[in-house]
Amino acid sequence: MSAFASDPGLEDIRDAAGHGAEVDVAVHLHDGTVRLSILWTQEILLNADDADQVAQALQRAAEQARRIAATRGPNRSTST
Repeated sequence: MSAFASDPGLEDIRDAAGHGAEVDVAVHLHDGTVRLSILWTQEILLNADDADQVAQALQRAAEQARRIAATRGPNRSTST
């Protein structure tokens, strides 16, 4: 089981050029790091609405990462 939790709001985001690429934003539940993945390619073309959804997912992930980091305290390691 992965320690990363993906944003479910991005399940339908696909490459606007029709190449099948996908984007994923996930938060590591143990150390609060945020992962941005572009799957199946090195780049993805997004229409404006999809780009907004990705930006919002990154903001949600950052908020969750800050909450996780705050519960860890200053003396705890972030290594996995």
